[in-house]
Amino acid sequence: MRPLLALATFAFASPLSLAAADPVPFEIAHRGASGYLPEHTREAVVMAHGLGAGYIEQDVVLSADGIPVVLHDIHLDDVSDVATRFPGRARDDGKHYALDFTLAELKQLEMRERFKPATGERVFPGRYAGEGIVFRLMTLSESLTLIAALNASTGREAGVYPEIKRPAWHRAEGRDLSRAVLAVLQEHGYEDKEDRCFLQCFEYDEVRRLRDELGYRGRLIQLLGGGDKISEGNTDNARFRTPEGLRELALRVDGIGPPLGEVAKGGDPASRRITSLVADARAAGLAVHPYTARADELPKWAADYDDLIRVLREAGVAGYFTDFPGLVR
Repeated sequence: MRPLLALATFAFASPLSLAAADPVPFEIAHRGASGYLPEHTREAVVMAHGLGAGYIEQDVVLSADGIPVVLHDIHLDDVSDVATRFPGRARDDGKHYALDFTLAELKQLEMRERFKPATGERVFPGRYAGEGIVFRLMTLSESLTLIAALNASTGREAGVYPEIKRPAWHRAEGRDLSRAVLAVLQEHGYEDKEDRCFLQCFEYDEVRRLRDELGYRGRLIQLLGGGDKISEGNTDNARFRTPEGLRELALRVDGIGPPLGEVAKGGDPASRRITSLVADARAAGLAVHPYTARADELPKWAADYDDLIRVLREAGVAGYFTDFPGLVR
């Protein structure tokens, strides 16, 4: 049985001390309260806010009519009924892409708990399995409007944390996702570092473009993968985890988002060691927001979820992504 929830103590990053250590790092609700309800839905956002998340994440892609929508992937097959609702609309690779559907069409989809399209098997079997309630996709603007209304009605301000998903792919398709996202953020008053918004992206080329060409003035996070691979957008993950690479990133960004496995390593709790990444990043003036803390998918070095969060606090992270906001006891 999952432990009873207790509202987490949360903190907000100050624009003047983003890299400062905090004994209680803030929670970033990963795709909303995705450990409890289908990811990125209105209901998952409301629950994340109610559980005290410091920030609520929005992954963003474009619809066929150029509307930024909140969806983790550029395709729809593993979180919706797109294959049965719109038969014959897949691309040659067998996948249905959000960019091929208008917003009106996307709004017809029933959003579901993440599953494997080939088998129908749920990715996280212990998560939401209710029936009779239809969950819908949201636009970025709708998500920001909802959070602002919850902030006003509760008196507790949660920040927002959009991710620009696969911008190089969108540009190859003739679409400029970053410009569309920045326009929505500006419309909702998220423009400067004083605003409670972090904008994130895995692609270093796009991060540079956001700062240097598009003139984004708000807080910016370079997401990093593990291992040595140079990923899409010329993101040299291994180099950007070194002190020299971190200093280069600090010329443009306010923080990094590495995987949990780069903050601590070990095959079990007894052999666990905290790496130098967080300390090196803070020395360069960067905050660290690792991803993703999951109670149902722990790293090998964590004894349980509380132990996982304890290690992140010990490492000195400023915040962390979690599918289970409010679970910290």
